[in-house]
Parts: sequence; C-alpha cells; structure tokens
Amino acid sequence: MTSLLDRHDVLLADLDGTLYAGHDAIPFAVDAVAAAAARGVRTAYVTNNASRRPAEVAAHLTEIGFPATTDDVMTSSQAGAALLAEQVPAGADVLVVGTEALAEEIGLVGLTPVREAPGAVAVVQGHDPDTGWRILAEASVVLRGGGVWVATNTDLTLPTERGPLPGNGAMVTALKVATGLEPQVAGKPGPRLMQQAVERTGSKAPLVVGDRLDTDIQGGHTAGLPTLHVLTGISRPADVLAAIPQQRPAYVAADLRSLPRDADELSTATTRPGWTVEAIGDGGLVLSGDGAGSPEPGLDALRSLCAVHWAAGGGAFRLHTVGDAAGIAAAELGLATTGADGVPAGAGA
Repeated sequence: MTSLLDRHDVLLADLDGTLYAGHDAIPFAVDAVAAAAARGVRTAYVTNNASRRPAEVAAHLTEIGFPATTDDVMTSSQAGAALLAEQVPAGADVLVVGTEALAEEIGLVGLTPVREAPGAVAVVQGHDPDTGWRILAEASVVLRGGGVWVATNTDLTLPTERGPLPGNGAMVTALKVATGLEPQVAGKPGPRLMQQAVERTGSKAPLVVGDRLDTDIQGGHTAGLPTLHVLTGISRPADVLAAIPQQRPAYVAADLRSLPRDADELSTATTRPGWTVEAIGDGGLVLSGDGAGSPEPGLDALRSLCAVHWAAGGGAFRLHTVGDAAGIAAAELGLATTGADGVPAGAGA
C-alpha cells in the first residue's frame, strides 16, 4: 500500500471549508494534520482570504488545535503584493481595496499603500467586509487611467457559520462591470499562490487539498500539482461528477481521515471494486453493483462514476441506478437519478 502521505511531502491545504468552518475546526481535521506531521508531512496553510495577517491566521489555527506558525501560512495578499512588485516601480502608490492586513503586505514589498486615486498606478483588491462604494469608485478611477489591477482572489462566496456570503469575487465583479476590465488573479485558481507556497516550503512532492473545485482544485491544476478534494465544504458530489477538466480532482475523500489510506483507493482514475458504471451517451450513466467489501461504498460509487463519466467527456449527467444498493449510494451522495420509466428526476450541472 502506498498512501497519500507516502507519496507527498507537503500538504498545501485550504482553510475555510477544508480545515475549519468559521471559528470551529472541521471534524477529524486537527488529528489528521497532526498525524501527517508525525509522519514527516508538513501542512502549509494556503488561503485565498486576504483579510487577515498571516500571524492572525496562525493564531486562529493554533487556538483550534492545528500545529501552525506564521511561516506555515501563505495568503493571497502575500501573492498579490509580490505580483504587483514585479510590475510597478519601487515605492509606487498602490490603491488598496481591502483590510489593513493587505495594505501591510503592500508595504512589505516596497510599495506605498494608499486609499485615494491621485498618484496611484495600481489597484490591489482583497476581501474586506467593510468595502463600500467610495473605495470602489477610487479604484475605478485608477483602473480607467490605465492602472495595473491585481485581485487577491475571485471567490464569489465566503463560507461562514451562516452559510455562503458574498466574497471578494462579488466585489471584483462590481469593478469588472464598472470598468469593462479584467484583473490579474494572485490567489487560487491562479498559479502564483500555489507556486509561492511550493517555493517557500521547498516541497518536492506537494499535494493540494481543498473543498472547492473552482479555486482549490483548479488552482492545483493551474500550477501542475495533484489534488485531493474533500467533501467538507462548498463543492458537493454532483459538482465533482459534472466538473470541467481543469476542476477534476485526482483524489476524492469524505474528509482528511483518508490521508493515510492507499492512494489508489481514493483515485478518480479507475472504477472501484463492487461497482459497475456504463456510459450510455449524452451524459447518461448507469450505476449497478453493491460496493461489497468497501469501507465507504457511496464514495467508491462516486469515484467509479467520475472515472467513466470523465473518460466519456464529462459535463452534465443523467444517472440511472440498478438495484437497491446503487440507489442508496446515489441518495447518500445527493445525486439525482432517473425514474423507473427513464424520465429524468433530475440531473447534475
């Protein structure tokens, strides 16, 4: 057996939805990270959230039980500042749409953070719950004048205890509509944050771990890194099965307890024992079998469905199940199935 921990030397782990939800650790995540560290596999905490200082992120992680130092935290604000420093003169004024934590990162790379348009040659935009019209208006002036625009991330939503709320991407969209321009993206799914994390950790065999296909998993693809998707946050089984090629994870797990398991058991590349999947054209899939002997038949059904559906082209799907076990597995995964008469009761998207 070769586990994920045997194959990889650093976990590039997302935070919100992967390790914690709001102020609370996700079940089993703390023990999984500690167990990985005991086997010599470091966790680097790689987050798109640019609203907090790395030291604040590390303090929160430590408070809820994770082994973390400031050096273990890599934020999109750091990646955004580095990206700007390569494109504008040293000392240049950069309009900051974001928190003081983001402004500090701009200062650390030798640029001057400002909050008004006159003299600014660039805009950096990160999440700030207090972002309002006035600062967006200042940013619009800079951008219409030809300023460089870097967004730390474009997550449309932010997971919270109250459910998904507007994220930085929602505010970025407002500026996109107002200016007709597109920003450079420093965080996931852009490659810069992942590349910076690999460089800082000195990893030779990193594994990207996350809960969101359009940021974590696509970010891994963009950086050319293998990916593990955990079903503890935003993207659900139907999203995984219908994923576009650049958002398809190499591995799928319920949560981080699976890290010590045989990597081949978690793979989406091949069907799993106990399940048979037939692609019948135009997104149609037939799942049969009973998952006999599997410790998690539902997830093995999902991995099997992914292997066949993606090989057939992927996209939206229509799922038909044969037998009680297949129906139960689909229900556990939240996958809509066709009725007995073949009329779709729902389809993934």
